Amino acid sequence: MASWLWASRAASYLRISVFHRGFATVVRDLRYADSHEWVKVEGNSATIGITDHAQDHLGDVVFVELPEVGAPTTQGSSFGAVESVKATSDVNSPVSGKVIEVNEELNSSPGLVNASPYENGWIIKVEMSDAGELNSLMDADQYSKFCEEEDSNH
Repeated sequence: MASWLWASRAASYLRISVFHRGFATVVRDLRYADSHEWVKVEGNSATIGITDHAQDHLGDVVFVELPEVGAPTTQGSSFGAVESVKATSDVNSPVSGKVIEVNEELNSSPGLVNASPYENGWIIKVEMSDAGELNSLMDADQYSKFCEEEDSNH
């Protein structure tokens, strides 16, 4: 009897804490892919990482598989992976182009993806071959709505 009571208390506590956490941070001036990557565009260069929502669902990141500088990227295709204590997840490129820089810091500090997904935890920089692809990505409001709908369906 006592263990059943504890379990139901734990479940109601979890429900409350999840409800109160609210939605993950979404940064205004970025574009978002439905696979939970973000893009920050500066001229022809696009910095790419995974969103706060994605890192929150993954849990503690323990390893980031980075591509080689010079490797081609294709919009919607995987260029690397993020491994967490829960799962390994492909990271897809929101834009096509060529990798011009990788975040070497992630080799020794993969947790930056959790701690600072939009700043220090960026993954790669790409020289875009088709800036028009950005039009198919979501803005912050669309992405927030997308995450809310996705979470309510799980």
